[in-house]
Amino acid sequence: MTPPHLRAAHLDIALWGVLPYLVLAVLVAGTAWRYRYDRFGFTTRSSQLHESRLLGVGGPLFHYALFLVIGGHVMGLLVPEALTRWLRVSEEQYHAVALAMGGTAGLAAAAGLGLLLYRRLRVPAVRRATSSSDRLTYPLLALVLLAGLTATATSVTNPYDYRLGVAVWFRSLFTLDPDVSAMAHAPLVYQCHALLAMALFALWPFGRLVHAFTAPVGYLARPYVVYRSRGGAARGRLSGRTPRRASVR
Repeated sequence: MTPPHLRAAHLDIALWGVLPYLVLAVLVAGTAWRYRYDRFGFTTRSSQLHESRLLGVGGPLFHYALFLVIGGHVMGLLVPEALTRWLRVSEEQYHAVALAMGGTAGLAAAAGLGLLLYRRLRVPAVRRATSSSDRLTYPLLALVLLAGLTATATSVTNPYDYRLGVAVWFRSLFTLDPDVSAMAHAPLVYQCHALLAMALFALWPFGRLVHAFTAPVGYLARPYVVYRSRGGAARGRLSGRTPRRASVR
């Protein structure tokens, strides 16, 4: 029979050394499959026609706050502590800014998601348009935000420094040599936040969240489309002048 400490070590390896790569494989392969067989399904499945007032408030609030949350995670997980020390940013200053900005952005994202969920439950047409994947995605997204807010709140009294634990584990994944112990010794709330986030990324390609990969970046470099009015062209031929053209993107 396997001793308990070995079972715990095997579980840590499975959760923090193997599972992240499995989730990444599902994310990439699932997105490729979705693009191959459901290209026109890369959409938000907008329900704006059914109700726009709550959507006009909750949608921008959730999305803009989420961008700030993602930016905070990128800074916190990818920027090593040595860099902030070199920039002469003290630990107290760093954590105060992270707590203020991260907490505010997280609360705003949670409020926006709450409005969107309230709208989806309150408006019958929107409720009927809710797919089975939505019923998994929305609660999971809410749990991810809740776990993140809890981790942020506990950092006020908890001396744990995630930049010496969770961030070390996250960066080690890119070197294909995951530091399992760094995550295995993290507080439970951080572990739950990471596991819920991985579950969300595994579900990502199969629901409406996939529309995040369809940002119209190419629109910025698209050539102009020239429109000519039929009447203006006819008058130009009669007068010998070149008809006026309107250029729009």
